[in-house]
Amino acid sequence: MGNLPLSTGLFKADATMSEQVSGGRFIARRIRNGVTYYYTPFPEAEDQTLCPAKYSQTSLSPSALPLSDSSSADPSSSPLLSDSPSHTPASSGDSGPTSRPLLLFFSWLGAQPGAVAKYMDLYLDRGMDVLLVQSSVMHFLWPRWGLEYGLEVLKILEEPQFSGRPLLVHASSIGGYTFTQLLIHIAQGPEKYAGLSQQVIGHIYDSLVAGTLEHMAIGLGRTLVPHFEGFVRKAAMFYFWLFKTHTADYYNNGIQVFHNNPITAPALFFFSENDALCNPVVVEQLIDLWRKRGMAVESRKWKESKHAAHMRCHPQDYLSTLEKFLRSLPISSLKAKM
Repeated sequence: MGNLPLSTGLFKADATMSEQVSGGRFIARRIRNGVTYYYTPFPEAEDQTLCPAKYSQTSLSPSALPLSDSSSADPSSSPLLSDSPSHTPASSGDSGPTSRPLLLFFSWLGAQPGAVAKYMDLYLDRGMDVLLVQSSVMHFLWPRWGLEYGLEVLKILEEPQFSGRPLLVHASSIGGYTFTQLLIHIAQGPEKYAGLSQQVIGHIYDSLVAGTLEHMAIGLGRTLVPHFEGFVRKAAMFYFWLFKTHTADYYNNGIQVFHNNPITAPALFFFSENDALCNPVVVEQLIDLWRKRGMAVESRKWKESKHAAHMRCHPQDYLSTLEKFLRSLPISSLKAKM
């Protein structure tokens, strides 16, 4: 089947809404199901409804960084996105044009609001806005829908409030797969998306699933129904075989696009040797391939860690590696915030 350096953590669309973002006041605006924009308002927008921070970031010990692989609570319960008068989402005109860097955060399975907030804090505190992109399990199981979703995200990035802004990509678990759906469109339309490709100043891959279809099937079992992991794995393998032209063939195409990534900005990989969803040899081969293509690639590998929980397991190491990478990027506003 070939190597599959694609992310496959799976969760329901719109399952993650961050309620705990430190560093001051911000606005949360839902662009569409699965896509939410978090940004700091302009001075002239003082009269807009704002969402105050709900906690101050404390020391990043493992216990302070919660991680859950289970489904999140209903997003409709999130006060950030409530329809009540005190928490009315901002309209599309509130954000206005800005040159502030934008983080595209492709989240992982069942990410709890507090866990996602820890990552968003890292970037909001550095003067970046955040576009949170989530995926549905069906975007993976039926790749055509994933491609359609990827095209919708690209159209969002072409809107005035996002167009031309420096972009940083951070993809975790299924986020790597979702981002690949964007890359497929970019590779198919290099002239159309030339400007967008140049906007990306860096991309970060955290717990990228890499290996064979077996790794994908394992990911499905462990994330959808952990107690029946073996059954789901076997069912998934049968499904991939039965609908090969609609699944495996699409995955193979995505693999080739990812290997020949049209985004050549500096990249950073976080992975571990004991991750059942990731073959470290495959990741290292990918890193070598990109370096041979002339890309600047950094990585941090741990002997033992947890899938999509490296920051929780190794907070000091994770943050220092991320800080070093961000400092290397050509954005003065990021460096000034550190």
